[in-house]
Amino acid sequence: MSDRPARWSQGTVHPDMWTDPDDDPRECDGPSPDGERATLHEFLTNYRLTLRMKCEGLDAEQLARRTVPPSTMSLLGLVRHLAEVERDWRTWIGDGEPLPKLYGARDADFDEAVAEQAVVDAAYDDLEREQAATDAALAAYPDLGARAGRDRIAIRELLVHRIEEYARHCGHADLLRECLDGRVGQ
Repeated sequence: MSDRPARWSQGTVHPDMWTDPDDDPRECDGPSPDGERATLHEFLTNYRLTLRMKCEGLDAEQLARRTVPPSTMSLLGLVRHLAEVERDWRTWIGDGEPLPKLYGARDADFDEAVAEQAVVDAAYDDLEREQAATDAALAAYPDLGARAGRDRIAIRELLVHRIEEYARHCGHADLLRECLDGRVGQ
């Protein structure tokens, strides 16, 4: 007997997929985006949606559960971490002092991701607010080759780094979710 949940998928057309293509908010029947910025934004949007999909249908206890010991990662911790990272990216392009941490001490985004609905609700609010603020800050730079901040980071590099960060953590979310209830992603 194993404590591991049985693997399952909500997909019926392709049983190894997270959901059926007709139900997937990331699927687009239209043409691909025009231009580099629009393409980067579409990839980022899709990874943001993927993270949300991996968390759907779970309660506060499930979201906060650390399913891959000894890692301190949980799905809720990932949501909080990405809110913190969005805030940090604005520091990279700013010339002033770093913005204060949302959750305090190092790794508090993971360590304090506790199974309380208020913590879950606040994490999603924080993520949405920080994503919108970072999107707005980056929109002020129409030239992706422009450099900003004390380290003169290229805006293009920052956009690609954001995609990489979400993509990496969506991979973590796949494993966390599968260990939690057996649901597998595509």
